[in-house]
Amino acid sequence: MPRRIMYVQLKSGHDTDAGPSWIAWVRFSKTWQTAYFRGRTLRRRPAMQDANFYDVDTEEQFWLSGPKRDRFDGRFSRAAPEIDDDARDAYEAFLGGAALPGRERG
Repeated sequence: MPRRIMYVQLKSGHDTDAGPSWIAWVRFSKTWQTAYFRGRTLRRRPAMQDANFYDVDTEEQFWLSGPKRDRFDGRFSRAAPEIDDDARDAYEAFLGGAALPGRERG
């Protein structure tokens, strides 16, 4: 199962880009339609407005995207995400210019 460091933000119950966010390892299904994050199963649902995944158990909506080197991962917010301990070294190497694991060729 592919695994990538991603920017993840909870959208449900929060104003635009005001929900909590994380830099974390996320596993994806072979089709990339399902993501696994912190014990949650997230699925893509077409035509969602401010989110691109939803939790299959709670229906909460999430935004997942690759992290950005300028650290401005939120679309309209400059709030700093929480960085998971197991992702910190690879994320900091990425900020320093290294490729993200699994993204060495794009």
